[in-house]
Amino acid sequence: MSDLLNYILQHEDAFRKNRLPSLYSDFTIQKRTNPDGYAVNVAAWEHALTSAARAGCISPSYAPGGTPLGSAPPITKSKPGEQRTGDHLVLRVDNYLLGDLELPEFGRPVALTAVIDEAIRKRTMIPLQLYRTTAGSLRKKSWTIIDTAALGPWNIMSWGMKQLRGFVVGSDTPDSLPELPAQELVLVENLKETANLVITQSAKHSPALTDRVYSKESFVAEYASILNQSTQLSPTDFDVLLLYLSRDTGAIAYDGQTIRFRSQNDSPTITQQDTTVSSLKTLISTISKQAEGLGNKIAELTATAKAALNNKNRISALAALRSKKLAEHNLKQKLDTLAQLEEVYISIERAAGQVEVVQAMEAGVNALRTLHAKIGGPERVENVVDDLREEMSKTDEIGNIINETALTVDEDEIDEELEAMEDAERQAKEDREVEDTLKRLADLDKAAKEAGRKTEAEEAVESDLAESIGKLSHMSIEESSEATKGRPLPAK
Repeated sequence: MSDLLNYILQHEDAFRKNRLPSLYSDFTIQKRTNPDGYAVNVAAWEHALTSAARAGCISPSYAPGGTPLGSAPPITKSKPGEQRTGDHLVLRVDNYLLGDLELPEFGRPVALTAVIDEAIRKRTMIPLQLYRTTAGSLRKKSWTIIDTAALGPWNIMSWGMKQLRGFVVGSDTPDSLPELPAQELVLVENLKETANLVITQSAKHSPALTDRVYSKESFVAEYASILNQSTQLSPTDFDVLLLYLSRDTGAIAYDGQTIRFRSQNDSPTITQQDTTVSSLKTLISTISKQAEGLGNKIAELTATAKAALNNKNRISALAALRSKKLAEHNLKQKLDTLAQLEEVYISIERAAGQVEVVQAMEAGVNALRTLHAKIGGPERVENVVDDLREEMSKTDEIGNIINETALTVDEDEIDEELEAMEDAERQAKEDREVEDTLKRLADLDKAAKEAGRKTEAEEAVESDLAESIGKLSHMSIEESSEATKGRPLPAK
């Protein structure tokens, strides 16, 4: 099983075991009988191929002059510790892609041609050659791709028979399906995602001119793993990416060798200054790597000399030391050259910064000059201020005149009227207080009378009660004496 198919089966939910028969069948007939099912299958294949390319599971395509389309791409094996290179932004469509997607139990996906056609129609995939030659192809609503070889009489008649058979029977047989044409397609979603990542990462660097300029080799080295940390973009990917960044977004200026990330109001073309900075940075990087290699070589020769002395091999030790001296001399020259180049680079960086400062100051001067031109100079300002003062004095004069013509009010009469209102208010308040006092006295008198009547009633009740008690006591004594008269005296 290929890496591509293994990735799709492991990471794509739509490629569950129960869905594989439908995805590998000729589901093109569903376009008429079951449009929703047809759309689901097309979307599943398109998403699977795009995701697999993003993960670096697509075999790398090759630039013109390399392996032609339709022939088997050479297998490139990465060394231990090296990242694998694969196409992330370009999909190579041919019979070898069908072979990578083949399953023993279901064979090849016979409807993949329809998937590719739908992706091209929706502009989620764009033929690479068309994208390279047509500016603004990402924004076009539609285009016509005509293969003159497909317009022969036999092909036209065969197409008509297929349409007639499909109309009568309802589908093409698998044997009659068109063969997958060999082509390279730009994966638009992956391209835009990668470009956004590059722009975001470049924004984190210093805005100085020297830090915004790259050679193509240094650009490739820095952004090779921008989309996937485990794999690197292929040369075709970088060609498409640089074209998109320079032509379609305007984020960079690019002439095929030198790259400059553009700032606001920056030149859209590469200048001689950009080329010089790029060459200088490349040369510094190259000499630094050479110096590092010489340092490693000196260390190895030193170890070799020590080992030869331990083995009593004087000749080998002398040879190693002689080579070491030559390497040290070469390293010193490299380091001296590197120091000079770095000094030049720093001077250019400082000068570029000064240029930017001067340009900013010049822009400020132009802005102030434009504003002062609109103001008209100090004399005009003085005239405006004088006119303003004059108009303000006129306003004050007009106000005074209006106040003089207004109705005059007698202040003494107003004071007398206010005093009368206060006296009336005070008299009304005193009357309310007297009325409240009389009302409270009347309530107290009424309460006293009711208390007196209550006391007299209580005294009358007590008198009647005492009289009744006296009568009862008298009656009890008389009844007792009458009862003792008729009774015999007790015996002694």
